[in-house]
Amino acid sequence: MVSMREIAKKCHVSVATVSKALNGYHDISQETKEMILKTAEAMGYYPNSSARALKTKKTYNIGVLFVDEAMSGLTHDYFNHVLESFKLEAESRGYDITFTNRNVAKRWMSYYEHCKYRGVDGVVIACVDFYAEEVQELVRSEIPVVTIDHTFDERISVVSDNVQGMEALVTYIYEMGHRKIAYIHGDDSAVTRNRVASFYRTARELGLSIPDVYVRQSPYRDADGAQEETAQLLNLSKPPTCILYPDDYAALGGINEIRERGLRIPEDISVAGYDGMEVAKILRPSLTTICQDTAVIGRLAAGKLIDLIENPKMTLIDKYIVRGTLFKGNSVKKLPERPL
Repeated sequence: MVSMREIAKKCHVSVATVSKALNGYHDISQETKEMILKTAEAMGYYPNSSARALKTKKTYNIGVLFVDEAMSGLTHDYFNHVLESFKLEAESRGYDITFTNRNVAKRWMSYYEHCKYRGVDGVVIACVDFYAEEVQELVRSEIPVVTIDHTFDERISVVSDNVQGMEALVTYIYEMGHRKIAYIHGDDSAVTRNRVASFYRTARELGLSIPDVYVRQSPYRDADGAQEETAQLLNLSKPPTCILYPDDYAALGGINEIRERGLRIPEDISVAGYDGMEVAKILRPSLTTICQDTAVIGRLAAGKLIDLIENPKMTLIDKYIVRGTLFKGNSVKKLPERPL
């Protein structure tokens, strides 16, 4: 293994100067730093993580707490892209990631205990029951925390702009001539509450009255549940002309129900999803949806968490809102203008 002493000899500098270059200190010239880094790379130098931890008091390891009710793990169509972006940004800044759980070598631990056991420098929390006591314990702890799509007081959060997204989606559907718009929303959460409130508010601003039977609930990423709720809507004496779904995956269940009844999309009924998963664009017809900017959400969450770890006194505790974009697709039919 190449040592710092060997690098120092090769570069004709002191070991202390090599250490400063490798650890990102700024009290040496940029030219010297670049020369040392290039030499270290050419010689195949890799810092010993244990030694670095002892010196810097950091493990350069970030915990990821991610547990969704559907147990889809990293196949989750939305969060897998968020976490991939998070991982890339963390790695580019010299950090590894560890998934936080409650079972280590057959021993049960709380999330906080596992973070302490692994010695993580900070943790990102996404897609969990944020109101669970053990999540609250972690949020209240001394460990630096950033949350995704949920906001806590005195903690940094990165959230998708669900209010803007739903407003854009409903407005577009209205502009396509639809006045009977139904919404199958996900289970109760901060995301769901924002989307539902934006749905009703946008409808009111557009002069629409939404019947209670048009607003239904089904878990996120539950195609079977969405199919059942779609059947209920289609059985109404005055069914909607367009149905919104909690996410693109759930929309597939609704589409199955519609097609099993011999109905065509969008000729007989229109549909729209949410998230912007890849399958939405390759469906025929392509699915109208809101594309959440997963790359920015993940990158921003990682960057803010590392800032909090490395510069806690200078990092603002704030909520960062990331806007999505409307993908119009072809699943919403243009209706002729007519009275309500």
